[in-house]
Amino acid sequence: MNRHIVSAAILLAGALTMGVAAYQQPAAPMVVEVEKVKDNLYVMKGGGGNSAVFIGSDGVTVVDTKNPGWGAPLLEKIKSLTSKPVIRIINTHTHGDHVSGNVDFPATVDVVVQEYTKTAMQSMRGPSGFPAPASGPSIFERNNGRGLAKRTFKDTMKIGAGADEIDLYYFGRAHTGGDAWVVFPGLRVMHAGDAFPTRDLPIMDKNNNGSGVDFPATLAKAHATVKNVDIVINGHNATTTTMADLKTQSEFIADFVKFVQDAKKSGKTVDDVVSTWKTPARYSGYANPTPARVKANATVVWEETK
Repeated sequence: MNRHIVSAAILLAGALTMGVAAYQQPAAPMVVEVEKVKDNLYVMKGGGGNSAVFIGSDGVTVVDTKNPGWGAPLLEKIKSLTSKPVIRIINTHTHGDHVSGNVDFPATVDVVVQEYTKTAMQSMRGPSGFPAPASGPSIFERNNGRGLAKRTFKDTMKIGAGADEIDLYYFGRAHTGGDAWVVFPGLRVMHAGDAFPTRDLPIMDKNNNGSGVDFPATLAKAHATVKNVDIVINGHNATTTTMADLKTQSEFIADFVKFVQDAKKSGKTVDDVVSTWKTPARYSGYANPTPARVKANATVVWEETK
């Protein structure tokens, strides 16, 4: 056989072997990390948004359930903490990294959301500034509606009483048009979801009725209204924050919105904003957002500003 043919055959065989080996490599493990926040309240990280797990006298309430496929490992991790059943899911908003795990929980679990989020979960539109999701049925459609909301609230809702009390609030458009703020008053803790995801520019999701212009006032209202909270669980932050941090986040977003609006009034463009916006030095611990995030958010503010 021609040695060139032999060499080619050897190379092809090697490539196929490597391809098969790569294909056979086990998938990365889905690791859910647990951090105790206070008494019977935990944060579970990994696989999407930070989930809160509240062990009440009658069962477990879960706030947000992560990306597709992560509901099962989340549920298993909960079972390592308590034998009590999960009786309730509260979704802070519609995005897939916070709601997709719903489908892995028992069909008997109550699912509570703000009323706009119920509608948004039925369509599951992708967030502004991100590639459109692949066409086809949503995760809820593929699961025959399992995991969709069973109860909604408009502005406030109280669940349970005494040490089991959970208070839900809606303060207006921000990250989406249906951001729920979840307060555990007996523990002085609040889950802010992605209305306050981390110390950075948040996603202003116009596709799901979010608002850049309203965002700072919504956070300011949350700060002014919710009392007796010491700890804030964020949508994605590695550590918890405080109500003072929430106030700072409101001011940070307000500075960004003003910067964009001033640029528009002076005849500049969105691209000018992208090239000139930098996180003000006074916001210690804040990162400079990516140009893509700046452009997406600046576009939302720009279009809202007349």
